[in-house]
Amino acid sequence: MASLQLSLPFSSASRFRHRPVLCANERQVLFNRIAPVYDNLNDLLSLGQHRIWKRMSVSWSGAKSGDNVLDVCCGSGDLTFLLSEKIGPDGKVRGLDFSKEQLSIASSRQELLRKACYKNIEWVEGDALDLPFSDCFFDAITMGYGLRNVVDKHKAFEEMFRVLKPGSTVSVLDFNKSTQPFTATIQEWMIDNVVVPVATGYGLAKEYEYLKSSIKEFLTGKELEELALEVGFSRAKHYEISGGLMGNLVATR
Repeated sequence: MASLQLSLPFSSASRFRHRPVLCANERQVLFNRIAPVYDNLNDLLSLGQHRIWKRMSVSWSGAKSGDNVLDVCCGSGDLTFLLSEKIGPDGKVRGLDFSKEQLSIASSRQELLRKACYKNIEWVEGDALDLPFSDCFFDAITMGYGLRNVVDKHKAFEEMFRVLKPGSTVSVLDFNKSTQPFTATIQEWMIDNVVVPVATGYGLAKEYEYLKSSIKEFLTGKELEELALEVGFSRAKHYEISGGLMGNLVATR
């Protein structure tokens, strides 16, 4: 990954459908397997910085008190809980994921934390490529570290566009596929020398080796902006954060 390649400027949406590293079922099994240690590894591997990035992403979503919002690929619920706090008891938030294990952990955290506003959360087992919600249903959508893992990114964006109200925003946080060789080299070094060795201690070396290939198959910030606009969003801006190691796309319908 030391020399990441930019995609050629095809005119068709098919350029956004990269060949998946793992099929959907394999990805589902992977995330079920890492679920028990997912939060601990995130804290350890990011030195707690992922919590800052997630707060930034929720802020960029524009969610406000009383809103009806969605967290796609919610995992163990970090962004979902932040959305819940943002919209308050008069709002409603759905946390959707295809991993039963992740949703089980998210539900357990909800019961353990017992904040009054967390009563506004509903956990939904579902597919990011076929969202079980009606058109123009949500005031804001977040997606944290999920877009990189769906098998059809174009379809995922179409679905988020469909269920989002006009004038509302989707905020997508993920690893940044940098076009800068130095940043890409640092990112690769961290995965090889920090992420995988630490994951090995949890017996998850193969699962976290997938991280490097998933970033390599991901889209650059410019490609993400183009994809959002192609689907129909009126505005799209990708922000690089943490020295370009992470990125957040903000797209308004």
